[in-house]
Amino acid sequence: MKALYFNGKSLEYLEDYEKPVRAEDEALIKILYAGICNTDREIMKGYRPDFKGVLGHEFVGEVVESNDEELLGKVVVGEINQGCGHCKYCLRGEETHCIDRKVLGISGHDGVFTQYITWKNDLLHVVEDNLDPKKAIFTEPLAAAVEICEREDIKPTSRVLLVGDGRLSFMIGQVIALTGADLTVLGKHQEKLDNFKGFANVIMDTKDTFEIVIDATGSPSGIETALKLVENRGRIIVKSTYTENVEIDLSEIVVREISIKGSRCGPFKPALNLLKKGYVEFPDVEFFELKDYEKAFSSKSFKVGFKLWED
Repeated sequence: MKALYFNGKSLEYLEDYEKPVRAEDEALIKILYAGICNTDREIMKGYRPDFKGVLGHEFVGEVVESNDEELLGKVVVGEINQGCGHCKYCLRGEETHCIDRKVLGISGHDGVFTQYITWKNDLLHVVEDNLDPKKAIFTEPLAAAVEICEREDIKPTSRVLLVGDGRLSFMIGQVIALTGADLTVLGKHQEKLDNFKGFANVIMDTKDTFEIVIDATGSPSGIETALKLVENRGRIIVKSTYTENVEIDLSEIVVREISIKGSRCGPFKPALNLLKKGYVEFPDVEFFELKDYEKAFSSKSFKVGFKLWED
């Protein structure tokens, strides 16, 4: 089958990659659409030096084999973390923090830049008929945006600064706006900031400080900016992952009594509901064939992905 294989240094397009065989508690999924995430780019830069295999973790697929009859033949999306099932994190329902977890296209398991994958039945969510599969590709990154509201108490009276004007920021911004909070977006590109004007204040510079600052830049500079612009006793939420290390002054955190939280993967059901009900809207995805992966990774479109099968 066709696949994009990461050899530890670069991507290789293959047409003879071995088709996986499912375990009893797994489904065999025909990948219809796969989305490119910034994490995929960071892995190619060395973010996960131990990973070699098929990249990609955002997908919409069709279940072609499964012991679960309710999944068979359904269009699905899938959570990306598979826990061991018996550690302290898994036993308390926190599989995303399982020390021995497998993560699609990131750690211990091939990803979705291929025609078929196997994945556990209980990690799959059915895409209802009234949701376009091409829009359902946003489920995983949108779930990560929703997780911010799970991790942090954002009220309608909160003053929130979102640092970054990229794809993830646009998703986060729409989710935060639904809380009624006073949202400001700080970015570097006016043409991108214009996309936020319907639901947020937009700025390219400020000396003001904010109660809550969210770093969604995907850059080491994001946390530095957040520290400058958060109020004393304020809260910082970090959504960025990148290869570089960052130095921060912990004394400043203590003296100013700043709280910093990381936020990663999130709940799929609320994300699917937001997409299905039209509470969030995103531009169309630009899809490429796998063999055109170089064009895909260099595209400047809002969202880029792969279409794995002909209509």
